[in-house]
Amino acid sequence: MKIRSIETRHCDAGWRNYHFVKIVTEDGVVGWSEFDEHQGAIGVTTVVEKLAPMVIGESVSDIERVYARLHARARQSMSGVMAMGIGAIENAMLDAKAKALGVPCYDLLGGKVREAVRVYWSHCGTWRISRPDFYPPAITDLGGTRALGEEVRDRGFTGLKTNIFDYSGDRITGFAPGFGFPYAPDRNVERHIIRELRSHLEAFREGAGEDVDILLDLNYNATPDGYLRILRALEDFDLFWVEIDTEYPEALADVRRGSSQTISSCESLITLPAFLPYFRLQAMDVAIIDAVWNGIWQSMKIAATAAAYQVNVAPHNYYGHLATMMNAHMCAAVPNLRIMETDIDRIPWDNELFTVEPDIRNSHLHVPATPGWGTEPNEEAFAHYPAK
Repeated sequence: MKIRSIETRHCDAGWRNYHFVKIVTEDGVVGWSEFDEHQGAIGVTTVVEKLAPMVIGESVSDIERVYARLHARARQSMSGVMAMGIGAIENAMLDAKAKALGVPCYDLLGGKVREAVRVYWSHCGTWRISRPDFYPPAITDLGGTRALGEEVRDRGFTGLKTNIFDYSGDRITGFAPGFGFPYAPDRNVERHIIRELRSHLEAFREGAGEDVDILLDLNYNATPDGYLRILRALEDFDLFWVEIDTEYPEALADVRRGSSQTISSCESLITLPAFLPYFRLQAMDVAIIDAVWNGIWQSMKIAATAAAYQVNVAPHNYYGHLATMMNAHMCAAVPNLRIMETDIDRIPWDNELFTVEPDIRNSHLHVPATPGWGTEPNEEAFAHYPAK
């Protein structure tokens, strides 16, 4: 089962592109993975294509051996897009190996510990406010947010995650200075933002009712004092978790100690060593792992280490259907799982790009027993939706 070729494939996904690795073995088995080049991941395609000659001729079964070889090649820069490219190759090898053996990928990860994975509706309101051309209907006021909360409940979802929004102007605007929107390098959180955030969350609670969990993602949008101001101002909300990104584990540990809110973090970390300071300092309650970037096999190691520190894990997943299925197989096999992220609002042609949609019923993704990930890209559709 030696690898004959490694190629990348790309297609239009509306406001971004979808990106894939395709591995073909000498026996004709095809393995797929999805990767991302949005925001800080620009350049992963180049990494995959430059590393491909080192992988061709290797056995598709030798996932750890290939990872060790590529890690050695990238040791001086084993972070960022280098690690993401290696993760993308690893994930495609897992799919090919599972297909060759005729088993689902979770069998390669130790087998299932659960039949279905609880999911929450991520970017709830975020896409309909910021990108209504791709995710209608547009939300233009608090009434629209309230109605979306009702939709979440009526469609059987038990959790939603949202971001910070300001309703006070002519149109709703997002507050994301950590990503330059607005450009505010100080990332201070003033009273006005907290008032608007409360109104946003109250509208969701009124619509969704008391039985739907609300998750809040603060990203990189404040400094520690700002995070604490928000957390303390929201103490009366029964939030499932508050998600915070920061490069400083000590600061995050201080924030966690300063509030009673459940804290999740680490979605932007690459490789197991990057997680260790956060675990040692007990900086968060839930470690978020991007298995698209880290590779599923390496992510299982991160999850096992988290379990040793009595920390639950959750995947970072806002990509296409293949990435969702990749994460679902990991979630099915991880004992210390908290919940899984997925986007329910999709671009209009999303389902044309993949052979099988995720089976989500009653807020749970039911993991298929078909060989490999259970879905793959539809290359014929790529011609109709060429990458931008």
